[in-house]
Amino acid sequence: MQLHKLALGVLVAAGLAACSSTKLEEPAPVVTPPAQPPVVQKETPPPVTKVNTVDLDSELLNAANAKGRTVFFDFDSFVVKGEYTPLIEAHAKRLKNNAKVKLSLEGHADERGGREYNLALGQKRAEAVAQSMSLLGVAAGQAEPVSFGKERPAVEGHNEEAWAKNRRVELKDK
Repeated sequence: MQLHKLALGVLVAAGLAACSSTKLEEPAPVVTPPAQPPVVQKETPPPVTKVNTVDLDSELLNAANAKGRTVFFDFDSFVVKGEYTPLIEAHAKRLKNNAKVKLSLEGHADERGGREYNLALGQKRAEAVAQSMSLLGVAAGQAEPVSFGKERPAVEGHNEEAWAKNRRVELKDK
C-alpha cells in the first residue's frame, strides 16, 4: 500500500514537472496609446443661491399672536375648552423654542362672587393653562400663573356679555 502511494506521488510530481517545462509562444505585444495632453477644464464657480435667513423666534411669536393671547372660561369653571388648544400649542411651541422667553398667565374672574373666591378661581384658571402648557413640554419656570380675580375687568358692565369677556386668562410676555 505504501508502494502505491509512493508511485502515485512520483506520477504527480512528473506531471507537474512536464507542465512547467512547456514554453509559451512569443509574448503578446503591449500597445501603449499615444500620449495626449491633459484636458484642462475651466473651473466654474458654484451657482450662487440666495438663502433667506429666518428668525424663528419672530416667526413663532407671530404665529402665537395670530392665534390670540386670551383663553376664555365658562361661568364658575376653570376647565380649558378644546377650542383654545391651538392657541396654547402655538404659545407652548414658542416657549419650547426659546428657554429665555417667559409668560405671565393672568387669571381673571367676573364681578360675581366674593373677592377671595374670585382670586382663587382666577388662580385655578391660570394654573389650568399652565398645566396645559406643561403637558406640551414647557418648562415650569416659563409660564407663571397669577390671579387678579375680579380686580381688573376687561369690560365694564353688569350683564352676561361683559361677564363672559372677564372670565379669562391673558398670556402676557414678561
